[in-house]
Amino acid sequence: MADTMTQAERNLTLLERVIPDNEKLYIWCYDRDGRLIATSCRDSAVLQDAFMYLGGAKKISALSPEETDRGPVLIGSSVGMQWAVTREHERSNELFFVIGPVFYQPPLAEEIRFGLTKVEHPSGFIAWSQDFLAALHEMPVLPYNVFIRYVLMIHNVLTGDHLGVEAVGKTETGMEHISASPAEQRDRSRVYAAEKAMLQVVREGDINYQDILQDSVLLSTGVPVRGKDPLRAAKTSIIVFTSLVCRAAIEGGLSPEVGYSLGDSYIQAVEDCNDSSEFSALAYTMYRDFIYRVHQIRLNPNYSHAVQKVCDFISLSLNRKIKTSELAELVGYSEYYLTEKFRKETGQSVSSYIRQVKIDRAKVLLESTDLSVRDIAERLAFNTPNYFIQTFREITGETPAQYRRKLNSE
Repeated sequence: MADTMTQAERNLTLLERVIPDNEKLYIWCYDRDGRLIATSCRDSAVLQDAFMYLGGAKKISALSPEETDRGPVLIGSSVGMQWAVTREHERSNELFFVIGPVFYQPPLAEEIRFGLTKVEHPSGFIAWSQDFLAALHEMPVLPYNVFIRYVLMIHNVLTGDHLGVEAVGKTETGMEHISASPAEQRDRSRVYAAEKAMLQVVREGDINYQDILQDSVLLSTGVPVRGKDPLRAAKTSIIVFTSLVCRAAIEGGLSPEVGYSLGDSYIQAVEDCNDSSEFSALAYTMYRDFIYRVHQIRLNPNYSHAVQKVCDFISLSLNRKIKTSELAELVGYSEYYLTEKFRKETGQSVSSYIRQVKIDRAKVLLESTDLSVRDIAERLAFNTPNYFIQTFREITGETPAQYRRKLNSE
């Protein structure tokens, strides 16, 4: 057997040793038809059968190669149990690696019984469901952000990719599943700052929203709702999020007629979902849709198409150094012509505009994260932390540390 292992499988074997035993995070290998090939979980037939009885195996067979090529895909269930599916690319027989299952919070027997009523009852289901309920206290429980970090680690080792959290759950355009987190695990002040930043990028139509989204999702995964029906609780969480995003977009300039109509459409789509994994693409699409609509409204009418294209490119490239030469090449101008045209239309030089946009993003990061000044300087591709501090002071009149202290004292 060892001679037939791929390098990815060897890496996965090594990676299993990194996962603490107390995490109860298991990895399963299935073929395209949903047949189990191997697993790191060797002592729980209940968990193995859960993937079949709760519909996971059937969903694997329905996945297209394009879906798993884009990144890990979340698979949910009516009882709130979650898996993530990824696929290594070097084998022609399409082996799927399933990570999980986990609950994001300790399962309640009443919720699980209700969820099980929505599952088809094939042969053996009744006996399995009784065993499942009896084993609830032993079920794997991991906070969403911890689970997703493990999923990304495993996926990147298997495939050689370097994906971030925004790639998880992509069945179409993808976003992380929004669900409740236990209240005791939530730092309320940090959650508030992160959610405030998420809504601020909607108000501004900021198309470079991915890092803000990632910071927020890793901190808080939604409104902590508990109830008899786990699917209903997840829907309530995503509906609240949709309502907040809708109002932020209206505050950013989207007309109430368009904003509320669009929000109602997304909320209805949430209500029509029958599986928690369906929320992934829907939530991300909703968030991105509102941001881009606000962005279109807030475009400066005095900017030419070329200058607006340059501004958008700068907004999407804050994590690296941006050269005027590549901006000129982007729009087909000479550097001299672009710099003169850019200054005439915006009132700023290209370099001054880049610094301003980066400092605006630095303010958001200082407000919404615990990132150090050094980390923010690196994230925004400043040459040194000292140069970042100097630039921040020139534009705002205070250092990043002073800016953050002032915010914390308010």
